[in-house]
Amino acid sequence: MRFFDLWGIPNDSGDIESYDYLFLGDYVDRGAHSLETVCLLMALKVKFPDKIHLLRGNHEDKWINNAFGFAEECSSRLGEEPADADSVFNKINDLFDWLPLAAVIDDKIVCLHGGIGSTLLSLDQIEQIQRPLEVVHEVSTPEQQLVVDILWSDPTDSDQDLGIQPNFIRDPNGTGNIVKFGPDRVKNFLDTNKCKYILRAHECVMDGFERFAGGQLFTIFSATDYCGRHKNAGAMLQITKQYELVPKMIYPLNNPEQNWLLDKDDRRPPTPPKWAPQGQRKASYD
Repeated sequence: MRFFDLWGIPNDSGDIESYDYLFLGDYVDRGAHSLETVCLLMALKVKFPDKIHLLRGNHEDKWINNAFGFAEECSSRLGEEPADADSVFNKINDLFDWLPLAAVIDDKIVCLHGGIGSTLLSLDQIEQIQRPLEVVHEVSTPEQQLVVDILWSDPTDSDQDLGIQPNFIRDPNGTGNIVKFGPDRVKNFLDTNKCKYILRAHECVMDGFERFAGGQLFTIFSATDYCGRHKNAGAMLQITKQYELVPKMIYPLNNPEQNWLLDKDDRRPPTPPKWAPQGQRKASYD
């Protein structure tokens, strides 16, 4: 609600100052108001289908949000058993299986949740993925690896770290399914697809946004004071008609919210899957 108070809610008035909003995933888990957040976004999508656009994040996955808070929140607040087929938890996760994995703005700006990983070379690969899509964590096919790359991969630790590198924090068992991609991969991908920028989320960065690959990739994180412990600012990027990316900041409040973390060590979800949600650089947990 603070987000829309600052920058305006969608409307059908034709107001030239009215934004279209594209969200990059992770609408549930890690906070006390997952239900309000996801229900508000769903309602806005119904009311303003051409103004609100929702991509899928790695937490829009029943295996993940069962472990990181959304299932517990549904159980505690709604008095339901999340495992029931007709539970709110399962119905919302059914919706998540239909969410798109990426968006392209004016054939110039590629938007996704995690990154391009080791296998995403062409936007045509994403077009061929059929929905509804259940994320498979024990990867056994090229498409399953592609989905994991899009939802889980991170940039390398700096612009000097090239190529594909292991992601030991998210993939402590060394399966190789979750990787980091260097600035050379970003440049090659953008050149191949004739695009200008990649916008992604997936990591909490202290200023709410962070540049990578010489400014060709932006990490955006809108949640302030992540998990009530990081004191980070949040941000959105305003895209001008000239395709300039202008960060807009939002700062933490002084009243920390209750959070729904299940484990004291929230870096690593229980099995399955067997990886931990964290990147490096200046980033924190997702």
